[in-house]
Amino acid sequence: MYGLVRPLLFRLDAERAHDVTLRALDLLQGAHLVPLLARRPAPLPTEAFGLRFPNPVGLAAGLDKNGAHIDALFALGFGFVEIGTVTPRPQPGNPRPRMFRLPREQALINRLGFNNLGVDALVANVRRAKRRGVLGINIGKNKDTPNDTAVDDYLFCLERVYPLADYVTVNISSPNTAGLRELQEEQSLRRLVGSLREAQERLAAQHGRRVPLLVKVAPDLSDDDIEAAARVLSDLRVDGVIATNTTVSRINVQGAPLARETGGLSGAPLMNKSTTVLRRLRTRLDDDIPLVGVGGVLSGADAVKKMAAGASLVQLYSGLVYRGPKLVGECVEAIRRRREAPSRGGVPVL
Repeated sequence: MYGLVRPLLFRLDAERAHDVTLRALDLLQGAHLVPLLARRPAPLPTEAFGLRFPNPVGLAAGLDKNGAHIDALFALGFGFVEIGTVTPRPQPGNPRPRMFRLPREQALINRLGFNNLGVDALVANVRRAKRRGVLGINIGKNKDTPNDTAVDDYLFCLERVYPLADYVTVNISSPNTAGLRELQEEQSLRRLVGSLREAQERLAAQHGRRVPLLVKVAPDLSDDDIEAAARVLSDLRVDGVIATNTTVSRINVQGAPLARETGGLSGAPLMNKSTTVLRRLRTRLDDDIPLVGVGGVLSGADAVKKMAAGASLVQLYSGLVYRGPKLVGECVEAIRRRREAPSRGGVPVL
């Protein structure tokens, strides 16, 4: 069905098509017609961060920033859904147009800029949702909050979403909020994540449950940056790392229409770059810190490559734009085949 409507959606501005798709998905979910779009994959239980996931394929943050479509998104068969990025106060984000398709390259460029209704609106939406899987909530800082006090924004959001989240992701890697990526610098990262880890332990005692804390990193880190980040995140015993966010590089889309638009590039051109960062992190992080692989997954084979590089879970976003909801089940089944494949010396034969 998605193959029939995609040409119509691609005639719309990318952000407009995004909004129309989510509203249509809500209508289909309310009428119990989502199976027309995608068949829910058979369970493939996966454990990570002390949580049990119905399957290892999730939705990356950014598609549902306000948590307004949680049940409809779970109906597509995701094992987990990550909502946000949410900030303490509402903010409109960057001026439009701010999302662009590169169809030939199967890529997107966005410079949305954490547009959202604020954490209180997200909390209200989450309370109304039924939730049929693991729910992650991705938190950030407001655009006008200086980095010196950014920790206050992250703490504000963490305290409000903690009772409702299955896990919380700290977003310090979006290229669309000026200066945000500076928080990945070693000392800044240690101060920020250290404060959040202290708050996490305090909130765990307060609420009687420990909610895992993950950190999402950029694909544009140098090898030295990766080494430093892994050292900090291992020292502070974070529960997991998401690799990666979008890239500012345009090397793989040179000459493409719209390639000079500013913002984060996602989709197929990001696959190799993000997977390289994932693999390098896996070799540097403590073995008991799981990784989530995201960036450029447009097929089941791509999902398997993320797992082979060290991911315990994978996430999709741009791939849904080009492949539609059937991509979820395709990725689950590809990972299932990898798990069930005969092995030689403990290594699956793919």
